[in-house]
Amino acid sequence: MREDHFELRALDHVQLAMPPGEEAKARAFYVQVLGLSESPKPPRLAARGGCWFERGALKLHLGVESDFRPARKAHPALLVAGLPAFRRRLLDLGYPPAEDEPLEGYDRCYVTDPFGNRIELMEPL
Repeated sequence: MREDHFELRALDHVQLAMPPGEEAKARAFYVQVLGLSESPKPPRLAARGGCWFERGALKLHLGVESDFRPARKAHPALLVAGLPAFRRRLLDLGYPPAEDEPLEGYDRCYVTDPFGNRIELMEPL
């Protein structure tokens, strides 16, 4: 590659914020509700708190912010298969999905994590 050439290739991960000391709530939601697996943080980063989650190429990190404010508009959009069943699961677990304007080519909804962060769930039609 030429020295003056660059290109963006992929998204490595998305990071959301969370309040200090709430890792157990993060694990309960991201592992038990969304079905991600927790991935260990490097020791130097683990000292800061927070959690990392993944499933295949999907990587979602939660970092601690002492003056935490939830992302109510900005959000990750996760592609899913079986969104109707996922909606029922969210309801059963106490996380009611929110509907929004239709988006051509997708069935979609939003869910809020235990900290108020917005997450979009999208299934291609």
